[in-house]
Amino acid sequence: MILRKEMLRDGLIVPLKEVPPTNLPRAPSYKTIPQIQIKPINVHPMAPTALFSPLVLGDHTLKNRITMSALTRNRAVDTYPTDLMVEYYVQRASAGLIVTEGVLIARQGTEWPNAPGIWDEKHISSWKTIVDAVHAAGSKIYAQLWHVGRVAHPDAPEQILAGTPVWAPSAISARGGRFRHIPGEPGYVTPIAIPDPTVIIEQFKQAAINAKKAGFDGVELHGANGYIVNQFLDSTANQRTDQWGGSVENRARFGLEILKGLVEVFGSNVAVKLSPCGGYNDVGMPLQEALNTYSYFITEADKLNLAYFALLRYHPFFDIEIDGKHRGTKMDVLESFRPYVKNAKLIINSNVTPEEGEELVVAGKVDAIAIGFNYITHPDLVERVKAGKPLDNQADWGHMQTNKNSDDWATGYTDYPRAT
Repeated sequence: MILRKEMLRDGLIVPLKEVPPTNLPRAPSYKTIPQIQIKPINVHPMAPTALFSPLVLGDHTLKNRITMSALTRNRAVDTYPTDLMVEYYVQRASAGLIVTEGVLIARQGTEWPNAPGIWDEKHISSWKTIVDAVHAAGSKIYAQLWHVGRVAHPDAPEQILAGTPVWAPSAISARGGRFRHIPGEPGYVTPIAIPDPTVIIEQFKQAAINAKKAGFDGVELHGANGYIVNQFLDSTANQRTDQWGGSVENRARFGLEILKGLVEVFGSNVAVKLSPCGGYNDVGMPLQEALNTYSYFITEADKLNLAYFALLRYHPFFDIEIDGKHRGTKMDVLESFRPYVKNAKLIINSNVTPEEGEELVVAGKVDAIAIGFNYITHPDLVERVKAGKPLDNQADWGHMQTNKNSDDWATGYTDYPRAT
């Protein structure tokens, strides 16, 4: 499906049918967008509550504990953020923290042909315009740093421009995806095992340096959803026999070394997003191996004085089935990993409602919540929750991650109504 995991975490979701593509000129899309029936979420007036209390996160104080999770929307042009993206983020600045859509640390042939990057000066200046506007609107903003690893394609235009192979921990192809913006709609290829993973580790650090120049309050390492950090952690994607693979300690090394580099740049304003349950992009380990891997990684990462961990809960919608077997691992991520987070804050994501979030914060199980899909459709989400107004806007599925035509990139992006 074209939707990334971050986009379907809030509210009740029921897959119905696929929407046929239109003939309108638009940005190429990765996959046909599924039509989903979203049931409105009714909320009660909640202020003053725990969700609306301040939260110290690294060097910053958030005005509330409702954060906006990363959401790929495919509105960048040639990898550069646009003025329309400024409007999109400012509309949602009532969040205590905004985490940007995934920001590519280097040119890659991803399934997201209009995803933004952060590797040159034009990227920095374009992002600075967004960051400055979000700050003026009263919110904090982190850049989510992203490398897709084996789920890039060598024939994608950006990969051709990059002039590099599709890198991964091991020469093991992901299964289940298709690149609909490439002629012939090919699936994933067998990647090249990167000879020296420190090359990508340094790219992440340089991306953090660029993010700091742009004025971001911090960075979130995308360690979830089957992308490169997740690939190194996962024994089904990483079968190296050197210091970067094999044991739990070796498989965790890549992500931990990236985090150390990010901390050198941003200090305590560094976070990491993890999806221990796997599934998406053909990752997933047996339960005990997943528990061992992520408990070790979280324990070691928590020693680095991070701002927070963002954990994705299990959701069956993303427990994809390949060759008759589900790839996800069912577990309660809070019960399994909360005890290992002793220094950083903990943010929970995946199908979290404001009312459940309030209960979790009051109980001390989490410090904040991350809301994804409902932040697409409700730019005034925080105001609605405060006022007890329902989250009842209907999604514009046809333009969820693609523009309407060459002159209209706003439809389905910045035109969702605010509650009156």
